[in-house]
Amino acid sequence: MIDRRPIIMTARMGLDDFAWANGLRRRYFPPERNHIAAHITLFHHLPGHYADQVVQCAKAMAGQYAAPSAILSDLMKLGGGVAYRIESPALQTMRAEIAEQFHGLLTAQDQGRPRLHITVQNKVAAAIAKETYAELATHFMPRPLSITGLALHRYDGGPWEDMGEYGFRGKTVAAG
Repeated sequence: MIDRRPIIMTARMGLDDFAWANGLRRRYFPPERNHIAAHITLFHHLPGHYADQVVQCAKAMAGQYAAPSAILSDLMKLGGGVAYRIESPALQTMRAEIAEQFHGLLTAQDQGRPRLHITVQNKVAAAIAKETYAELATHFMPRPLSITGLALHRYDGGPWEDMGEYGFRGKTVAAG
């Protein structure tokens, strides 16, 4: 039977950056809704019935490209939450290349250029989000963010099912 559950592609953070972001997510995200670890979504819904091609694409990208540079550039207000904005022209270039490979199969949400970010709080009252934003803003300074690879996950309405992680090990630096 063909597995049609959507595939989510994320960018993996370095261990220290992941521990920091996931700690913030555990602190600020409503626990009853926090079913997944901190992440950077590149695609929300790659077609599940093309799983072999999605895996091959992720492996090929990780094998070809060096880890992209990235910066935590700002805080973002999400209305009912807070996220950290990520600036990474090289990661955006890689993402555009992947999008081209799946042209005609992407959802509307995945067709445009994403605002890369790490969500640390979501689905809370606006007043709580405003307090969190103010608290995090007092300590925020832009800084480098380590991006180490790509990860794939199946989505079925709750926690994600891990499909694989692929570390960047190539020599090509993505233009950006």
